[in-house]
Order: sequence, then C-alpha cells, then structure tokens
Amino acid sequence: MNPAYRSTAALAFTALICTLAWHGMAFADVDGTAADSTSKAQSDSTDPARLSIDHLFRLGTVSNPQISPEGSWIAYTVSRDKLEKDENLSRIWMVPVAGGDAVAMTREDESSSHPRWSPDGNYLAFLSARNDGKTQVWLLARHGGEARQLTRTAQSVDSFGWSPDSGRMWLLLQDPTPQEIEAHQQGDDYEAATPPPWVIDRQQFKTDYVGYLDRRRTHVHVLDVSSGSITQLTHGDYDDSEPVWSPDGSRIAFTSNRSANPDSNYNSDIWVVAVPEEPVPEAAPLIQVTTQAGADASPSWSPDGKRIAHTSVTDVEAMLYATAHLGVSSAAGGNTDILTHELDRMVFSPRFSPDGRHIWFLLEDSGEVNLASIRPAGGAIRRLITGRQVVSEFSFGPDQQAAALVSSPHLPEEVFLFNGKTLVQKTFTNQPVLQTLQLGEVEKVSFNSQDGTPIEGFLIKPPGFVAGQKYPTILDIHGGPQAQYDFRFHFEAQLYAANGYLVVHPNPRGSTGYGQAFCLAIWRDWGGPDFDDVMAAVDDAIERGWADPQRLGVTGWSYGGILTNHVITKTDRFKAAITGASEVLYVVNYGHDMYQRWWEQELGLPWQPEARARYERISPFNRVEDIVTPTLILGGEEDWNVPIINSEQLYLALKRLGVETQLVVYPGEYHGIDTPSYKQDLYQRYLDWFGERL
Repeated sequence: MNPAYRSTAALAFTALICTLAWHGMAFADVDGTAADSTSKAQSDSTDPARLSIDHLFRLGTVSNPQISPEGSWIAYTVSRDKLEKDENLSRIWMVPVAGGDAVAMTREDESSSHPRWSPDGNYLAFLSARNDGKTQVWLLARHGGEARQLTRTAQSVDSFGWSPDSGRMWLLLQDPTPQEIEAHQQGDDYEAATPPPWVIDRQQFKTDYVGYLDRRRTHVHVLDVSSGSITQLTHGDYDDSEPVWSPDGSRIAFTSNRSANPDSNYNSDIWVVAVPEEPVPEAAPLIQVTTQAGADASPSWSPDGKRIAHTSVTDVEAMLYATAHLGVSSAAGGNTDILTHELDRMVFSPRFSPDGRHIWFLLEDSGEVNLASIRPAGGAIRRLITGRQVVSEFSFGPDQQAAALVSSPHLPEEVFLFNGKTLVQKTFTNQPVLQTLQLGEVEKVSFNSQDGTPIEGFLIKPPGFVAGQKYPTILDIHGGPQAQYDFRFHFEAQLYAANGYLVVHPNPRGSTGYGQAFCLAIWRDWGGPDFDDVMAAVDDAIERGWADPQRLGVTGWSYGGILTNHVITKTDRFKAAITGASEVLYVVNYGHDMYQRWWEQELGLPWQPEARARYERISPFNRVEDIVTPTLILGGEEDWNVPIINSEQLYLALKRLGVETQLVVYPGEYHGIDTPSYKQDLYQRYLDWFGERL
C-alpha cells in the first residue's frame, strides 16, 4: 500500500473522530485505551479490594481485533453483562495504533459485533440486530456519518467477509423458512405465534442453543455491495462454514462435510468455489481440496493463491481426542502436507503471513497458548508469543503487523500489537477495575499421578497468601474433556480465591496440550485415570502444606461436572460438591442429547450387549449409593449438550438416599448460563454452598 494512500486515509479518519464526537459517541473511559497507563494507575490510591460477584458486571470481554488497511487503527468488540437489562450487549470500539484513547463506534444500548474493515479503507462493516430486527450487515463510512444498513435478508446473517476489491462480500446464510420468506416479501419480520411442529428425518437431529434440526442448511452467498444483489454459491444438504476469499477475489475456500451421510461422521474438507462475475442460476462447480477422512478446517490462502493452509486431523479413529495438525494443500486439490506431525500438539487458526514466507498459527502446549510460525515447506517451529500468557485470536495488518488478543493470570483478554518481535498492549478495557483489586497469585505446578504419569496444573492462591497456612481448598475440574487450564484470567477461580480458598486447576488425562496419547488415555474409561490425576493434584496441594485436608470441595461444569460425579462416588474426602451440567447414567443420553456420533464411536450402539456393558461400567449412577458428599446440582432447562435429565436423576437418587442435595434449574438456559441475573445467582450459590460446608 503506497504512503500517499496512508496519509489520506489517516486524515480522513481524523475527520471521522471529529464527526463521532459531534454526534455524541463516547471516547474511552472504562472501555478505552490510556495514552499513559501509568497516570490511570496513579489516580486511584485506595487500598486494593477483593474480587466480588459485582465485578462480573464491571469487567468487559474483549474480542475480534482487526487492523485497518493502512495500519492506523484497531477495531475490536467489548461485550458486557448488563444486569439492569439482564442481557449481554456488545459494542464496537477502535483504538489508534500509535497510542491514545479508544473511540466507541456503535451505541451502548444495541449489540454490534464482527467488525471488518473494507480493504479500500472506506468502510467499517459490522453485524447488528438494530431496531429489534434480524441480524444484518451495517456500514460505517470512514469519512463519518451514521451507520447504514447494507443487507436486508429474510433471515439473519451469520457472518460476512469483504472481497479484496471491496466490491463484494461473502455472506453465510441459513436457508430461510417459508414463513420468513413470506414475511420478508411483505416487508415484515416473522415471529411465529404458534410454531409449526418439528418434522425430523435426520440422524443428527438436535444441537444445543438450537434444539431440533430440520433440513435448512447454511450456505455461502455473495453480495454485490453497490447493487445489493445476492447470489447463492453453494447448495445441497450440507452446512458450509469458514469462507475466505482468494487474494484475487475469483474464488472462495470454505469448510464443509459433504460426505454421503454428514450426520454420521466428523469428517470435513476444504472446498473451493469459483465466484462468477455475473449472477448465474445454476450451482457453481466445486473443487475438493482435501480428501482424507479426518476433519480439515480453518482455511487460509497463500498470497499467490496457489496453496491453502488449514488444520487437519489425521487419526480418524481417535475421533475428538485426536490432535489437529497444520496442513498445506494445493488450492487445485491433491495431497496434503502435514507440517506439525512430530509436534503432537493442537494447532488452531493457521494464517499465511502477508508476504507468504510463513504460516502463523495458535499452538496449545502445556498450559500455554502460543502464537507460532513455520515455513510453508515445513521445518523448525518458531514460537513468537510465549510464556505466562494466552493468545486466543490474531489478525494481520500491513507490514507484517498483527493484532493479537492476549490474556494472562491477572489480565482478562486485551488487544496487543505484535510486529514480529515486540508485543505492546493497546487496549486497557478493564484497567480501571483491575487496578483497585488484589488478585490471587497463580502458580503452575507439576506432580506425578498414582501410576507415575507426570501431570501439570495450576494453583490459585488467596490474596495475601501466607506460606505454611492451610486453606480450605476447591478442586475445580475443567470441561471438555478435550481442553486445558492455562495462563489466562479465570474469573471464577479468582472469585473463589478472593473468598479465602486455595483453588486447584489440574490438567488430567483427557486434556489437550500434552499430546494425543495423553488426551486419548480416558478412551472408554471416564473416571479412571483422570480421577487418579485430579486426586493427585489435591494430594500435591496438601503435601505443599497449603491445602487443608479437612476442608476440601470439588466442582466442575460439563465434563468437569461428569468427573465430579465420579469423584464423589469414589471417595468421601470432600465435604461439599457442586456439579453443573453433568451426566450420570450415560445410556439415557443416547438419542436425547446432541452427541449421537460420539456415543456410537466411543462406546457403541447401546442395545448391543458388549456396548451396553461399556455404558454401564463407566456411569457414576451405578455407584450412586456410595455418595455421602453434600451435593449441589445445577443446569440449564434447555441444555441439549448435557440435558437436564442427568441432573434430575442424580438429584432424585441423592434425595431418596438421604444425602444432602439441592437441584437448581435455570429457565430457558442452554449448556452455558448466559443471562446476567442467572450468572449472579449461580456464583452466589457457589459461594454459599462451599462457604457453609468448608
């Protein structure tokens, strides 16, 4: 990009800042960036406080950093739980790369997300469901003015992406219902007073946050920005995702499972579709880039348009326990070169660098998430951002710069600028709150499990921790199980620590970050080696002299709750337990939750005797008579990930057995509890249940 353009764009955006200020748009305070962060820290001389539940509604969640084409600004999103409205609202901000205050680009009372700069630098586009309508694409002109609505589709826009020439966009749209089409033609928004019955004929017929599935699919469309015309590019009984334009704008790569029966397997491939110059009635021909049976995803074009980098699962038998590697394939189709096979660590979000000399990617390893790079032909892996921090997103700007989303133990995610060597924080969204708090120290630990297997984890100490003093201790087990605890900021753990608890965060077998064999170790053996590992984590904390063995609690959500159920059926060491969104009698979930593929591939068809024996052997419900631990049970009413029936069964069993228990069901909630007032209630119940018993 030539220097003259950069100068013109920078001047134009200065005019935009003035316009925004004239229209009353907010400049940085809580959500902004301090030109001099030291001055803010010195402005508050009060003694540090402890983290409380109320701070949940004062902290913002930063995401989606995007550098403007000339490299002067970074747009990003800040989401907040608004207790007074009982909803989460997202707002788009931007911060100058050179330093200074952030500017709010969208209103505070309406959610906006997914900011994307047009490559010509003229617009900032975003998604919003303003005026209580469908989610659509909106445009902010770079020279100033109010946002205007760009798309007016019958259904909501899932996501979008600018073409290299800024003249078009790809849109991800789910097929509309007949009622949506009719209402759209009449100029109305469709809301069914009485929903029609669900007619089910798919093998995968349910998913969380959606419920029952029909045959409406999500496909790639192309919007002509000037005319507003939309052309559907992909068709069929398949869902398409992750579209990305080729550098010359002639093709779009995307991810899709287009096997004979997509509902029966976890396969996905990278596909390429040509983008016609003019709308055509027939479906465009597709090129299948990858052909292996495992999951290929997250495509990224090389600058010359000849190759596509992507993630690639090569071990189909390991299923969801398999390591996702970095692959490179010809955009014309052919063999895939796996570049990280020997690394044996999970790879995410590969992206060709702007000069094409490297592929950057996120690398999950041993309690860290690094930004790393490798040559497209393979070779040594270079770790670019590493240490006691976690990189969760990044996007490229000009001159090999990248905007990265980074978190550390005492810092919720913020936007940083990385130039290949130095990492500089650019947003300070939560600094006004954090500088008033004393947080618990986080220490990474390692120890051996019962069979000698090395295990890692983290200990979160209460603020003001005193060595030699024994603290009530909470074993907090992560979900997944294919996940890991890492160096990011954990609100829940810090909340426990602020209330005087030592918190144990182990990465037991089944976790990612330690290789495929480590993750696969719990195959058909849930509550086996992973139980030994989390108990070893507690023993390690006791041996250090920090954990009080007489005041132990255990908790977890999702698989963390599942393993909690195993723990309380196998030991009476814990004085209190909290299990959230968990399972106890696994066979009940087959055909009721969203995991029919997982159940069949790991345990088998439950009506077959050998498979049924596997279900029963590892189900905690069959040892429920051994539970003596007072147990609080929680879940969402409409959770199809881990349905509430599991919590109901566990509750009734404990009630009948005379074990102290309580069941809390959150109306209308899914696998995660999202409503702010329910989050407040949830955290208070955590503190009350453990506080009364530990």
